[in-house]
Amino acid sequence: MKFSELVAERYSCKAYSGQKITDEELNTILEAGRLAPTAKNLQEQHVYVVQSEEGLAKIDKLTPCRYGASTVLVVAYDKNNVFVYPGEKRDSGIEDASIVATHMMLAAASIGVDSCWINFFNPDEAKSVLGLPDCEEVLMFLDLGHANEKKEKIVKHRKELSETVSHL
Repeated sequence: MKFSELVAERYSCKAYSGQKITDEELNTILEAGRLAPTAKNLQEQHVYVVQSEEGLAKIDKLTPCRYGASTVLVVAYDKNNVFVYPGEKRDSGIEDASIVATHMMLAAASIGVDSCWINFFNPDEAKSVLGLPDCEEVLMFLDLGHANEKKEKIVKHRKELSETVSHL
């Protein structure tokens, strides 16, 4: 599948079948995240794989948005290992973890695994409930699995380029 087709067809899955993803699928997705670029190659991301009943129950207490996914990736970053940009108002943590998460989301789509980017949760509560280190910030959860048979795509209208792009 061409990349342009992949991004046009990818959608946020809101109804999973419960079918587990394979170890091979998971490793392909995680490897895509590992290979993602980060500022100054600091690789401050940390990805937690949640598949156990106990772990998924914790995710369910943090957000109503698991939608029955059999796997949830928790994407975090080490806030003490980020590149601080000139002006010292921004650092690379959020953007690097976002790049990693996006690589994994698109890798999932490329192998037929459905996903949903979840940020409807309290990051500090997530860090506490999941027992993550104090130095880490939780960016997002990435639901992974296979859509139910209905495969209900939620397709939103996308603005035209002329509405979102300007040439200077």
